[in-house]
Amino acid sequence: MSGDLKEGRIVVVGASLAGLRAAEALREKGFTGSLTVVGDEPHPPYDRPPLSKHVLLGNASAYSTGLPMRRDPEAEWRLGVRATGLDPVGKRVLLGDGSSLPFDRLLIATGTRARPWPVPEEAALDGVFTLRTSDDAARLAERLSAGPRRVLVIGAGFTGSEIASVCRERGLEVTVTERGPAPLVGALGGTLSKLAAAMQRAHGVDLRCGVTVTSLRGNGRFTGADLSDGTRVDADVCVVAMGAVRNVEWLADSGLAADPRGIACDAGCRAFDMYGIVTDDVFVAGDVSRFPHPLYEYQLLSLEHWRNAVDQAEVAAHNMISPGPLRRPHLSVPTFWSSQFGYNIKSVGVPTFSDEVVIAQGSLEARRLVMVYGYRGRVTAAVTVNMAKSLDYYERLIESAAPFPPPPGAADRRAAAEVPLPSDVPDPSRLSHGPTVALTGYLPDRRLVLAKPTG
Repeated sequence: MSGDLKEGRIVVVGASLAGLRAAEALREKGFTGSLTVVGDEPHPPYDRPPLSKHVLLGNASAYSTGLPMRRDPEAEWRLGVRATGLDPVGKRVLLGDGSSLPFDRLLIATGTRARPWPVPEEAALDGVFTLRTSDDAARLAERLSAGPRRVLVIGAGFTGSEIASVCRERGLEVTVTERGPAPLVGALGGTLSKLAAAMQRAHGVDLRCGVTVTSLRGNGRFTGADLSDGTRVDADVCVVAMGAVRNVEWLADSGLAADPRGIACDAGCRAFDMYGIVTDDVFVAGDVSRFPHPLYEYQLLSLEHWRNAVDQAEVAAHNMISPGPLRRPHLSVPTFWSSQFGYNIKSVGVPTFSDEVVIAQGSLEARRLVMVYGYRGRVTAAVTVNMAKSLDYYERLIESAAPFPPPPGAADRRAAAEVPLPSDVPDPSRLSHGPTVALTGYLPDRRLVLAKPTG
């Protein structure tokens, strides 16, 4: 690249939400060089959250969720071609069609894919699905519209729970299996997961927790599954919702710090190499990244969140074309949301980074509440159930490392919060779907949960 960082060649691998927003931001910030965006799907960038909601309900086409462009990024789009390797010395991205793309700076935004059922022969049965892409959603929506007698959902994370909600809204019988003790426990901890379990059962879900699926059955066509407790579920459709796999395999020989947890980068989105040395020409954004956050003791966070992809893409784009002193860190507080069984669940912060929780507003009985999470005496997260308007207040508490339990002050806040309880964040290895937020390092409250009083 020439001395002017706003010239030269930039390649973005990942025609995703993060990839598109980064491409737009590069142009908005004055980048005038060549810009190429590579995507393994044939479709232009599209929005994924509607796939598990509107599309599966039949309210929208799987191919109608394209992301609006804030401006034309004036990019060369290489869609339907997969990146297969990276030559960091020659500064070239290798593509599946045998060609390669030279770059001066590279942004990796390859995201995640659905974790497949581990037995290929069983995964290939007609009626076994995953949900990640628009093509996945189109196939599954068609099958749900055909009115199966029963749907089996493996994994009760957010995706699995949203699929189960859609099935009940469509009037379909659904069984959900979860190796952990309750739905959403990996994302929200023990107390709120009990509410999630009650929500599902109240809406007619056959919820089986503490069990695993040992095999999928069928002769060409899926007919049912065997469970670890010796029972069998007969069903016509199976949706494997066992979490995500980060798309890093193409970087195996690149020398970057890429592993199944993602690609490690600094707070400015610059990738680390395998020796912990920060690169100056390779950047990372979105679900595939692992980045340090000062609010969470600089542990590396891996987030599968819409807002994080957007915010991190903006920071990466800024830093790719800015000299060192003008670069800025990615410090936004994580947020995510989910709609299921008539409930609106929103989160800010990292609930898994906690040792205690307290209900700060509302109540479990009313199914309307704010759960605040703390770690070592400071607020680290908040989750609202049908009380989203309160979230901004708690985001400010998180950003300012406010003491836990939080003081009164939010609208609708009771004068005194309940007694704090252990947050019961489980070991991710006990879950079938994996957490929504992964932290590299120990789970901070494992020791404290063991000290939970009995009786």
